[in-house]
Amino acid sequence: MHKSAMSLSVSQRLWPALSLQHRIRRMWWAYTVIALVAAALGLWASGEIGRHHAEAALEEQARMDARLNAALLRTVLEKYRALPFVLSQDTALAAALAGNDAGTFERLSQKLETLAAGTKAAVIYVIDKDGIAVAASNWREPTSFVGNDYRFREYFRGAAERGQAEHFALGTVSKKPGLYISQRISSSNGLLGVVVVKVEFDDVEADWNASNTPSYVVDERGIVLITSIPSWRFMTIGRIAEDRLTAIRESLQFGAAPLQPLPLDFVRNLGDGLDVVEIVMPGDAGKTRFLDVGMPVPATGWQLQHLVALGPSIDAGIREARMLALLILLPLLAGGAFLLRRRQTVTLRILSEQQAREELERRVAERTLDLSQARDRLQAEIIGHKSTEQKLQAVQQDLVQANRLAILGQVAAGVAHEINQPVATIRAYADNARTFLDRGQTAPAGENLESIAALTERIGSITEELKSFARKGRGSAEPTGLKDVIEGAVMLLRSRFAGRMDTLDIDLPPAELRVMGNRIRLEQVLINLLQNALEAVAPKADAARVEVRTSSEGDMVMLTVADNGPGIPPDIRKGLFTPFNTSKESGLGLGLVISKDIVGDYGGRMEVVSDSSGTRFIVHLKKA
Repeated sequence: MHKSAMSLSVSQRLWPALSLQHRIRRMWWAYTVIALVAAALGLWASGEIGRHHAEAALEEQARMDARLNAALLRTVLEKYRALPFVLSQDTALAAALAGNDAGTFERLSQKLETLAAGTKAAVIYVIDKDGIAVAASNWREPTSFVGNDYRFREYFRGAAERGQAEHFALGTVSKKPGLYISQRISSSNGLLGVVVVKVEFDDVEADWNASNTPSYVVDERGIVLITSIPSWRFMTIGRIAEDRLTAIRESLQFGAAPLQPLPLDFVRNLGDGLDVVEIVMPGDAGKTRFLDVGMPVPATGWQLQHLVALGPSIDAGIREARMLALLILLPLLAGGAFLLRRRQTVTLRILSEQQAREELERRVAERTLDLSQARDRLQAEIIGHKSTEQKLQAVQQDLVQANRLAILGQVAAGVAHEINQPVATIRAYADNARTFLDRGQTAPAGENLESIAALTERIGSITEELKSFARKGRGSAEPTGLKDVIEGAVMLLRSRFAGRMDTLDIDLPPAELRVMGNRIRLEQVLINLLQNALEAVAPKADAARVEVRTSSEGDMVMLTVADNGPGIPPDIRKGLFTPFNTSKESGLGLGLVISKDIVGDYGGRMEVVSDSSGTRFIVHLKKA
C-alpha cells in the first residue's frame, strides 16, 4: 500500500510537468511559423522599399551626371566657337586671300599651325571663295587639306551665305569625325573666303568612357555623333526614312557609314526625359537594362543621352534594404524568443519550486560555504597583491632615483664644460683691464669691465638654462638670428684667441636669416666648433685659415665651419661624438657631444668631413 501510494504520488507530480512540456513544444512551433512569415514579409517589403529608393537615387545621380557631361561638351564647344570669328577679323588673313600669293599662304599655314597647337584644335584651315583650301594647320602632314575642294561641304556654303555655320561630319581626308565651325571672311568687294576650325571630341569621349557609364550625343535626326562606345558612332535611334537616308549618304557627311539603328529597345517611359531601355552592349550576348536620361546640349540642336545600368544599383539597393530589415527583424525575433523562453522558465520554476525547496536550501547552504571559502581566499590574495604592489613601488622609486643620479652626473659635466669658456674669456678681459689700468687707460678698462659684467650675466643665463634643462627637459625652440649667434660666439672667443682672430674668415649672413633654437645654446655650439678649429690651425701660423659660411636649401640652413688644419685622426673620428673621446690632454671630450645634442634638440643634425687637408663641420638647422 505504501509503495502504491508512493508511485501515485510520483505520477501526480510528473503529470503537470509532462503536460507543460507538450504546451511548450506547441508554443515554439507556433512562434517559429509566425517568425518565418514575419521574416518573409519583412524581406519582401524591404526589398520593394530598397528598390524604390535605389531607383530614385539612381535617377538623381544619372541626371547629375548627364548635366555634367552636357556642361563638359558645351565648354569644349564654347572654347572653339570664338576662334573662327577672331580669325575672320584678322586683316593679315584677309590680305593673304586678296593677294592670292603662294608664299603668303605658306606663312599663313605656319601661323595656323602654331595657333592649332596652342588651342588644341584638330585643324584650322582657310578656304578661298572658290572653295579651295589655300592654307591649313596640317600643311606639313600627308593628310594636308591644302588644295582640296570643299565647295560641296555644308559648312562652306553656309558660311558663304549666312556668315557662319556649324556642321558635324566625317573628314574626307583624315577620316576622323568632328564639328566644323566656319566663319565668312569678307571685304568691301564681297566674299574673300571662309576660315574653318575642326573640333574633335576624343578627349570628351575618353572622359565619358572612363566613368564606365555609356553616353552619346545625337543630332536632330537621331544620328549618333559623339559616343563613349566607338562602335555606336553614326548609328541611329530608330529608323530614318529611306529618302532622307539616301540624301544623307549622298552628302558624304558621314562617309560610307551604314547608319544602322542602335541595338536598343524601349521598355517604358518614366517622363521628364527618362526612359528604361534594353541594349545589347558590345561583347555581351544578352541585353542589359539601362536608365536612359536625355539632356539637351545648350546652343546646339543636339541631345545628350546618358545610360546608367539598372541591375547592379537596384540589386545593391535591395540587398542593403533587406540587410537592414534583417538587422531589425533578427533582434526583434530574438527578443520575442527570449521573452517566450523567460515566460516558460518562470512557469517551470513555479511548478517545481515546492518540490525542489529542500534541495534548494541544501544547495544554498553548500554554495554559501563555498562563497565563504572563496571570500577568504580572495582576501588572502588581495593582501598578497598589496604587499607585492608596495614592493614594486619601492623598486620603481629606487630605479627613478638611480636614473636621476646618472642624469645629474651628465648635467654636472656639461655645466663644467659650458661655463669653462666664458670664465676663460672673463679671465682674459680681467687681465687686459688690469693692464689698461696700469697704463692709465680707463676707457678700454671700463669697456672690458662691461664685457666681464655681460659675460657673468651670460654665465648666469647658461646655468639657468642648464637648471631648466635638468628640471623640464631641453626647452622649446624659438626664432633666433643666425648673425647674432655668430657675432656672440666671436665675442666670447676674441679675448682668448686675441692673436689669432685674423685667422677667421667669416661671411656673416643677412640679419633677417633666422633659425629655430636658443641663442645661448647655439652660441655654445659655434664656440665649440670655432675653438676646435682655431686650436687645430695654430701650428700653421700665417698659413692658418678658418672659414665660417652659411647657406640655405629648402627649409634648412647650413652653417659650415672649415679649417685647413691637419684633420682628425681616424681613431678619434670613429668615436667623435662619443662622450669623453678626445685627442686633447686637457679636454673632457664633451664639447662635440653636447653640441650634437643641442642641434638635435632643435630638429637639426651635425656632419663632419675630415682629411689631411683640413676638417669641415656642417650644422643643419631648421629655418624659422
